[in-house]
Amino acid sequence: MTSIDKIIQRELNPFDPVTLYTINFWQEQQNSSLNVDSIHQNIITDIETVLELVAQEHHPRTLILTGDSGSGKSYLLGRIKKLFNNKAFFVYVNPWPHSDYIWRHILRQTVDCLMKTPDGQTDSQLLLWLKNLLNFQNSSLLKKITGERRVFIRNLKAIYPSGIYNPNDFFSALYYLLDNEYSSIACEWLRGDDLDEGDFKKLGIKSSIDSEDSAQKIITNLGIISAASQPIVLCFDNLDNIPRLLNGNLDLQALFNVNSSLHIHYPQNFLIIISIITSTWKQNSELIQPADKARINAGYFHLKPITLEQGEAILAARLNPLHSLAKAKPKSAIFPLSKEILEQKFPRGKTLPRNILELGRKEYEQYKLKLLNQTQNSQDLTPEKQLTIFKLIWQDNYKKTQKKISNITDLAVPELIRMLEEVFNALQCQKVKTKLLSGKYASYSLSYQKQNQEQIIGVVWTEDPNMNSFYNTMNACQKVVNQKLCQTLYLLRAAEVGNAENLSYKIYRKIFQGRSKNIHIKPNLESVHFLATYHSLVNAALANELVIEGNIIDIKEFEKIIFDSQILNPCSLLQDLSVVVSTDTQKQQKELDLEEIKDFVLNLIRKQSFMERDSVIEDTLNQFVKIEHSTIDIIIAELEGEKKIKIIAPTSKLDEQLVCFVPG
Repeated sequence: MTSIDKIIQRELNPFDPVTLYTINFWQEQQNSSLNVDSIHQNIITDIETVLELVAQEHHPRTLILTGDSGSGKSYLLGRIKKLFNNKAFFVYVNPWPHSDYIWRHILRQTVDCLMKTPDGQTDSQLLLWLKNLLNFQNSSLLKKITGERRVFIRNLKAIYPSGIYNPNDFFSALYYLLDNEYSSIACEWLRGDDLDEGDFKKLGIKSSIDSEDSAQKIITNLGIISAASQPIVLCFDNLDNIPRLLNGNLDLQALFNVNSSLHIHYPQNFLIIISIITSTWKQNSELIQPADKARINAGYFHLKPITLEQGEAILAARLNPLHSLAKAKPKSAIFPLSKEILEQKFPRGKTLPRNILELGRKEYEQYKLKLLNQTQNSQDLTPEKQLTIFKLIWQDNYKKTQKKISNITDLAVPELIRMLEEVFNALQCQKVKTKLLSGKYASYSLSYQKQNQEQIIGVVWTEDPNMNSFYNTMNACQKVVNQKLCQTLYLLRAAEVGNAENLSYKIYRKIFQGRSKNIHIKPNLESVHFLATYHSLVNAALANELVIEGNIIDIKEFEKIIFDSQILNPCSLLQDLSVVVSTDTQKQQKELDLEEIKDFVLNLIRKQSFMERDSVIEDTLNQFVKIEHSTIDIIIAELEGEKKIKIIAPTSKLDEQLVCFVPG
């Protein structure tokens, strides 16, 4: 075993800013060994009591969870999900793109989350919910309601003779959720996807859930029949990026309209948790109708600062894995920090969890630099260092996005349009406006102008496989062309466009083929990963959760970093739209990929100053799963040849070699 100083020299900073914040509890799994049970324990206990009341009485409960930025609201939601995943089903609802799409967004998020598998289970939440509902342990009931689809529907209608919206289609979808062959399309219908005619016939369903009214009623259905199972916990978080009113205020009223509607019906097995920054709540709560605020029937829960003892426990939990590697454990569980440093930094004896983690990062880094005989003014965040850390944060989020999104249709088109709108603003496009189309498909479109150009460019994105929907979208596009609302119209669609037998195809050919200035682009999944990664970081920036070296990066600074870094340039969709510099050829793309990997390796070593060669390789392989070990060896050799890094003990075995950054 090695001394603690040697371990600190070679290991990654356990307070790495890349991994210090939590956004979505289904996207990021918490490490339970890092939890400090005493932190916010009173609130966890109170929320458990509320959850038990919902389970017993089947009346919806709503609570407000407030706290300053960095107090641990999102992290607490993750802890609650982990602690009570045997008592309830959990849904994480991120910001909706438009207030007139909020019910459909919540339905989609609900079904998507119910398709997740909780810890310790083999079935998804949705199947567990359905099996609990049907009481699979009761064989007599099982025989009554399973079997042939019509019998299944008839028996469920007998159990629920009233209050269920569109019972034939709804119960048909539930029936096919139990059939492995059809469960995926049943889920797609339930989340609001517009299926093609063939899939509708397979499910015995007439039409899609394509309006706010129908989405609201399907959610009500879920709440009613959940009374026979476990509560569904709807967690609304990151509300600083929801739509805004004309006066610039957040449209929180839209959320409280939803909340009040859920309270009207009985039974309803929902616990609604609204997590919001304290200052955001104070600024906007007075705009909510008093009758809707009265529906907050489970109270207000505020996350208070933690004590220094709790702060010590946070530090000790992160440092313990390093201490356990040492030949002789340090006398202090928080070495290289100390109680004196904590008391000096936080003389009032209390602070926020994020401040503790930031202090840990800073003090660990300074101690490591001291061991390496290097000096650094950690108060100065140079543009170069900021960009280095940001690129690591981007890569980490991009990797999580890749795992989360496996198909373009995992995201609703209004969400994709919202993401494009955010990206266009960052890339300094002018007059970015949504809803270029009119009518039902308005949220499928936007328009913008390139910098220093007067030409208006329109974008329409549709992935609905249903040809009737595609026909209606093409008709709406034809109106835009006829009215000359834009000079160029882009159609974004990876799905099929039909054939000569379809009326929609004839309109499509007229608008987007031949000598037309209008262009059809087939977006790829990688481009969607770029858009979704950017969107997740926008959410973090607006919630004051994007922190680099202790500096909170606001949305304006974030957009500037994005523009200056050109980190979106490899996105082929943005290249096709001519809003970033194009790298068209396969050779250029391959070279760009290698440069991206090389950039990651250098940034990683620069950030850590000194680390094991094996750790560099392991981190890079985790980040770029398709590359070979030998490729990283070549990159390390190139960086050493360029005198940007130095290999320590180059003649030793590979697992004994160390790498250090060489300042320019």
